[in-house]
Amino acid sequence: MQGVFLTKEKQILNPKGDIFHIMKKSSKGFSGFEEAYFTTILQNEIKGWKKHNEMTLNPAVPLGEVKFVVTDGKGNFKSFQLSPENYYRLTVAPKYWVAFQGLAPQNLIVNIANLEHNPSEAENINLNEFKYEW
Repeated sequence: MQGVFLTKEKQILNPKGDIFHIMKKSSKGFSGFEEAYFTTILQNEIKGWKKHNEMTLNPAVPLGEVKFVVTDGKGNFKSFQLSPENYYRLTVAPKYWVAFQGLAPQNLIVNIANLEHNPSEAENINLNEFKYEW
């Protein structure tokens, strides 16, 4: 899937609290910055499917473990499990459908987006619209 890839991000471990890098202007996948936010997802819950028509997503998981699934809507799926132990930033270009599932008791996602949130540029559909085995 062109425009969907992982980037290994730097972690600095510290006994008083760890640092998790997420993105720099020089990072692969950087396409501008207009919004950053955190979201949580409960264990075994699934959020999605959502497709952004203009926004590029750059989520990472500094706490917990989250499974992201990306599809082109034509039966092609790609999954990624992100966590502090598998610390990558996932880049998802516009026009792909995304859903994600919380795998740990507590899960935190940070996302860097190239556009501010605008409900009219995204589409949402029910999870059962695509045949994917969670």
